[in-house]
Amino acid sequence: MKKISILFLGFTLVLASCSNRKVSRIDPSETPDISGSWNNTDSRLTAEEMIKQSLSEKWLSNHLMEKSKKPVVIVGMVTNKSHEHIEAETFMNDLERSFIMTDKVGLVQSGKKRDQMRAEKADMQTNASVSTMKKFGLEKGADYILQGSINSIVDAYKKKKTVTYQINLELTNIETNEVVWIGEKKIAKLVKN
Repeated sequence: MKKISILFLGFTLVLASCSNRKVSRIDPSETPDISGSWNNTDSRLTAEEMIKQSLSEKWLSNHLMEKSKKPVVIVGMVTNKSHEHIEAETFMNDLERSFIMTDKVGLVQSGKKRDQMRAEKADMQTNASVSTMKKFGLEKGADYILQGSINSIVDAYKKKKTVTYQINLELTNIETNEVVWIGEKKIAKLVKN
């Protein structure tokens, strides 16, 4: 009986110590860097900086001079080659949002989103009224595709480590296969345990 009481007391103490957890809401644009891993602030700031950088390069003015209209861009694959799990799709969404916010380029859907749009149009061909049906063959074609990778280098010794993320992006003219812009951004973090 005494053993059961001691076990019950121990279990109660463990539960009490676990209940001291406190969760607070914070501004997503000011996420603290707790683990030293890639986070939403890294993703957002990198996307904004790299898109700003790309739109200040010669390819944009050359396109505007040659075509007299703003270019249409599609964000292709950004591959995670880093040492940790990074959901590349959230970074790609940040890139798309950054392009749209500048209003200097048009943006078209890519990948699964584009396939879903086409499936919806196909469904309309039999299920929507003729006056509201959207037709095939009227999509805007992209002039350029943005692709890239996220890489990382980790250097650790005892209770310290540095993590360096290198993000590389390339913008390619789809018609000519010419690479018109290459961007690189590095983020270095020192983590002490």
